[in-house]
Amino acid sequence: MVKVTLKGDVVKEFDNGITAAEVAKNLGMGLYKAACLCKINGEYADLRTAIDEDCSLEILTFDDDEEAKKAFRHTASHIMAQAVKRLFPEAKLAIGPAIANGFYYDFDVEKAFTAEDLEKIEAEMKKIVKEALPLERFELDPDEAIAMMEEKGEIYKVELIKEHADKGEKISFFKQGEFVELCAGPHIPDTSRVKAYKITSCTGAYWRGDSTKKMLQRIYATAFTKKDEMEEYLTSVEEAKKRDHNKLGRELEIFTTSELIGQGLPILLPKGARIIQLMQRFIEDEEQRRGWLLTKTPYMAKSDLYKVSGHWDHYQDGMFVLGDEEKDDEVFALRPMTCPFQYQAYLNRPRSYRDLPLRYNETSTLFRNEASGEMHGLIRVRQFTISEGHLMCRPDQLEEEFKGCLELAVYCLKTLGLYEDVSYRFSQWDPADTEKYIGTAEQWDEAQGVMKRILDNLEIPYKIGVGEAAFYGPKLDIQIKNVFGKEDTLITIQIDQMLAEKFGMEYTDSDGSKKNPYIIHRTSIGCYERTLALLIEKYAGAFPVWLAPTQVKILPIADRHHDYAYEVKAKLDAAGIRCEVDTRSEKIGYKIREAQLEKIPYMLLTGDKDIEANCVSVRKRGEGDIGAMGIDEFVDLVVEQTKSRVIF
Repeated sequence: MVKVTLKGDVVKEFDNGITAAEVAKNLGMGLYKAACLCKINGEYADLRTAIDEDCSLEILTFDDDEEAKKAFRHTASHIMAQAVKRLFPEAKLAIGPAIANGFYYDFDVEKAFTAEDLEKIEAEMKKIVKEALPLERFELDPDEAIAMMEEKGEIYKVELIKEHADKGEKISFFKQGEFVELCAGPHIPDTSRVKAYKITSCTGAYWRGDSTKKMLQRIYATAFTKKDEMEEYLTSVEEAKKRDHNKLGRELEIFTTSELIGQGLPILLPKGARIIQLMQRFIEDEEQRRGWLLTKTPYMAKSDLYKVSGHWDHYQDGMFVLGDEEKDDEVFALRPMTCPFQYQAYLNRPRSYRDLPLRYNETSTLFRNEASGEMHGLIRVRQFTISEGHLMCRPDQLEEEFKGCLELAVYCLKTLGLYEDVSYRFSQWDPADTEKYIGTAEQWDEAQGVMKRILDNLEIPYKIGVGEAAFYGPKLDIQIKNVFGKEDTLITIQIDQMLAEKFGMEYTDSDGSKKNPYIIHRTSIGCYERTLALLIEKYAGAFPVWLAPTQVKILPIADRHHDYAYEVKAKLDAAGIRCEVDTRSEKIGYKIREAQLEKIPYMLLTGDKDIEANCVSVRKRGEGDIGAMGIDEFVDLVVEQTKSRVIF
């Protein structure tokens, strides 16, 4: 017998070898039918897992846990793959993971799926759900697994199995009816539990995201336990599409792209350029106020610099390299980050412990060779500008300086109105894959220990991301999601005790000895383009007054009111307010609607009564007509809102 500690510290005894699913059934059929996953001694496990020792057990339903949702949706992806194989037997299976709010599956097919094909796939999925096929897990030796998949003609599965074959581990599969899938799980017990599902789109996707490999067909879908929840989600997705920066940013003429220029190289139009300029001025002024020293470094460097830093060995695939080492005396590369450049500023002269902390900031244009399938609007691009900084300090200054970097980031997030939308991830190295990193295990343990202590002392609510560290040190990633729920890193703060030694960066300590400084890599608001994308989606294009490219639109009611409108504009211009006059021969109602579509914060109507009273009739975005106001009074209002960076 085994003792199982359940919810509420209730302890029950069961036969040795009982599965988690059988325990759930013992506790009640309602729980069993709703169960998606379990935790055994705090570790996630498949419901089929046998319990052969005393343990704690938690049965998880779809509503309990994100990992339970993933297990549920992973099963839904198997159902979709089975449906495709039934309808298109020649289709080759690639991968089909659960993702945030849904799942996808990649298929190698001769012709792209049509809308009619997707309808047929959904209908076949319905049949598979009705069949209530149990998912049965089994294992094979690598050779057996390869032979089985070769016989089925599943070339992508064979490739995946071969990558693990040399480890000598058994290869796991899940079977449902006639369908067999290479998979580690976990999964729900049978197909009947997937009550609500919907294919949402179909796109092309390169195998493993590599543009040199074959283009596959990727079907996106979602699944829920209840139809009404799915309908609610799909409605929210439609609302999100209206706020999608890639759509709205083009409609509002904030940015555009050109096939002649290339993918991942957006063009900021005057409105977008103005917003970036406003953010950049705000960031640089705030950094200066906090003791950061501005540098301006080259956009490229010889490969020698990147070889010292380690980027040449660990990041070359992500760089734009100019030249060929085998043919050219000097090979250059566009910079993917600024750190090795700013280190040269530190090395400009000898440093003393009294010089530290030394804070360098830079508005850096960077270049990264992103895969074509990864790029999206302004979120992920090949050329971008970032609020980058590197801080050299003594060990005794590290915690206070890290705290200062975090406080700066939080202040910027609050000012932009994004603070409530972020989460924190403590990105660590993966000791099982040391080739990705420089330094020893002892150095990594020390650096991660220091960061953990700092984050715990600051009471930062972080999650841990193993394998997500930079190749030279751990980092705090401040994460944010776009309107579709996809998460990206917005701001990063990293601790680095490796690169100072590589570059010979030293300072003379109080006892006369030479020491290497700790380095903090940080951004204050991250990539300006990505931040702009998130702001477009956050505000649906209705930017706060201080960030609005046009703060005021002056609308003369008739041609005879033009001169007065330009007099008002002159006063607003003198106060630094960004304004325009709409002198088109259109009715005032049309002009108002146009300004509303442009998301202008304020409209000033000028007519006979306004001229007579030396005032303006004010309309405020979201509120409509707020009445007449003296010109000086209105100027003071907008100037104060701009200065205080108020959000409405």
